[in-house]
Amino acid sequence: MAQLQTNTHDVLLRNAELLTGKVALLGVSEPALLAHCPQPGLAMSEHAGVYEQLCQHANWQACFGYQCHEQDAGSFDTLVIFLPKARAELELRLAMARYLGREGASLVLVGEKKEGIAGAVKQFTAVVADALKVDSARHCQVWTGTNHQPLSRFDLTDWLRWTQVSCAGVSLDVAGLPGVFSEGELDAGTRMLLETLEQTPLKADKVLDFACGAGVIGSWLQGYRRDQGLPLGVVDGVDVQAQAVACARETYARAGAEGQIYASDGLAGIQGRWPAVVTNPPFHSGVKTDTSMTEQFLREVAAHLAPRGEVRLVANSFLPYESVIQRFIGPVEKLAQDRRFTVYRAFNRAIR
Repeated sequence: MAQLQTNTHDVLLRNAELLTGKVALLGVSEPALLAHCPQPGLAMSEHAGVYEQLCQHANWQACFGYQCHEQDAGSFDTLVIFLPKARAELELRLAMARYLGREGASLVLVGEKKEGIAGAVKQFTAVVADALKVDSARHCQVWTGTNHQPLSRFDLTDWLRWTQVSCAGVSLDVAGLPGVFSEGELDAGTRMLLETLEQTPLKADKVLDFACGAGVIGSWLQGYRRDQGLPLGVVDGVDVQAQAVACARETYARAGAEGQIYASDGLAGIQGRWPAVVTNPPFHSGVKTDTSMTEQFLREVAAHLAPRGEVRLVANSFLPYESVIQRFIGPVEKLAQDRRFTVYRAFNRAIR
């Protein structure tokens, strides 16, 4: 039996006999899993980079996030639900599984102890009356049950929640979905970044918001310019997560904001240059601190900056970004700082 790097995927293969009939895998994080499954089916990931790799597997139907097709409803015999990082997202993933699964289909929940599988089982048993633990290995648990309550409708827009946030006199409605960063509030780091955009405005009329989340920065920036009687300009956004991309597009639409929202793993799938790039980048992978995404962004962003273009970044003050910014972009200035967050500004030293 092949051994994969992801514990949950490896444990699923230990129980490959569960994968009967037409299979849907919801929440795939290691695309190599597909090559070891008994037969092809549907593979879903909300991560843009993983999704692109899933698309390369012949005979498999790749799905980006929770935008499934009506023709797939009730057509799967086995639904594997990998435990998502955010507990709130599990309800969404279970609903998708119940919609895609036929009456009597097998539902399989797989998760690690450190991800909170014990608590997740309570959510699973609430909709799966005959839930049963069938394996426990590599710090993971595997539970199965029957889809006795299939759903006749599953539409991501039904899960949208709206929150009004305000900063520096500008208010806007922000779309939220389970699993999106800072759903239901304006996080303190973004607030500090927005305050510097009021106090020290960008001179650029075309901006890229990297790791845009629900589209707060772009919508706020254009709302602020509108209030000041200035041209709105364009603020494009990019994010790796399917729910964030969906939320950003909804937030932009309600705010009347101008700009394209792209799904991409970092800057790899983005073409073009911008006079300014702003970002409140993530620094967690699950429960662990992980700065690799931001460090990769800082290595690559100069190629997407116009000559003398500006990067403005907010991050937790303990993270060692200043030297990385200095190395790959140019001299660094701190526009704001407290014990929790620092807003950095740097201008692209490259002139070509």
